[in-house]
Amino acid sequence: MGNLARLGLSGFALLATGFMTIAGIAPGKTAGSVSEAAESSQDSFRVLAPIESGNLLLFPVVRSAKTTGTSPFLTLDEGIKSGLVEVTEAGKVRGLVRPRPVPPVPYDTPGQQHREYRGDQVNTLVLVNDSDKPLLLLAGEIVTGGKQDRVIAKDRIVPSGSDPVDLGVFCIEPGRWTEDSATFGVSAKAPAGSFMVQPNVREKAMVAKDQHEVWASVSDSVNQIAAAASPAAPASGGSRSTLNTTSYARAMQDSNLSAKVDEAAAPVMKSREQVLAQLRQQHAVGVAVAVRGEIVWADIFADTDLLARYWTKLVRSYAAESLLAGGTDTKPSVSEAQHFLDTPSKGSETSDGRVGIYRYRELRSDSTETFVLESLLPGTNYEVHISKLKLRGGLRRTTSPQIYR
Repeated sequence: MGNLARLGLSGFALLATGFMTIAGIAPGKTAGSVSEAAESSQDSFRVLAPIESGNLLLFPVVRSAKTTGTSPFLTLDEGIKSGLVEVTEAGKVRGLVRPRPVPPVPYDTPGQQHREYRGDQVNTLVLVNDSDKPLLLLAGEIVTGGKQDRVIAKDRIVPSGSDPVDLGVFCIEPGRWTEDSATFGVSAKAPAGSFMVQPNVREKAMVAKDQHEVWASVSDSVNQIAAAASPAAPASGGSRSTLNTTSYARAMQDSNLSAKVDEAAAPVMKSREQVLAQLRQQHAVGVAVAVRGEIVWADIFADTDLLARYWTKLVRSYAAESLLAGGTDTKPSVSEAQHFLDTPSKGSETSDGRVGIYRYRELRSDSTETFVLESLLPGTNYEVHISKLKLRGGLRRTTSPQIYR
């Protein structure tokens, strides 16, 4: 298991969670003190000079230790587009269960008893992975269709050939509860392909875990980007009402908004292959993200391959964030980005997951939160994805999702 002392995870917490897995104890929901690590990790992260794109700065992050090579994981986009991964409303679950000689289990919520389907729910979807690879899901990924567009609430791994899995999600389309398709897609109609919600919305889903806060963030973000797309006449050309949708995904497919996001990402995306070639040469595994003069986020992966496969949707989400109002014209330095990564968490830890498949840890402090997805599948046992974010004012934390049916 890798060590994230530089990101605030103490050796004690690592030993404790490792012991739970060895002993066969389900990680469940646990809480405990996370102290500052006494020593720097050998598997530390180093920030490089940034890639600049308007109000957006992307600092490549490299790992001192060897990376895992080519990732064995399937992404959500790859799985849905190939037809090997299906996402649907909970009401369709009975038709997805594989026949077996014992009474079928409709779907499984890790850490809870198996339960029967009781109807479609705003904060629940069901996923089946029929591929021969484990599926990687990231918090913030959008699935469109069904009765409402949804966003994945947390990182997780779904093993290959799995029975239906109960996914925790948040609605990003208030106002609709009528089915427009039986299954879900990944915003394939968007001009640049699938989309991920921007950090401001991801933060509400991952930290606040509250549906109303997610909706408020969606509304505010879309309104601000719409205004930025039509600065001369926001009331007539860029207001939320002219978009004629409450869906974050559909708003981002609007030609004006999409063009504005593309413009913000242009310096990176127009030379996408060159940038990715540079990242591969540097053996970069992630980026620290600064928008409008403030370092707000970091996404770090197990290897360069995974970073490259998520690159387009991540960059467009960061670009959307850079269009929000506020901030300064200053440009954070490499040392400031390094300090953001090195700042340890001095608060508490919660952990959940599925024994033998994955562990997902949330490390809380006064100013940052770090989320760590670790694969426990045979031949892996390493951190697959790390998100670190700077907490912004007014964010309310909860320990479990607020469900609205």
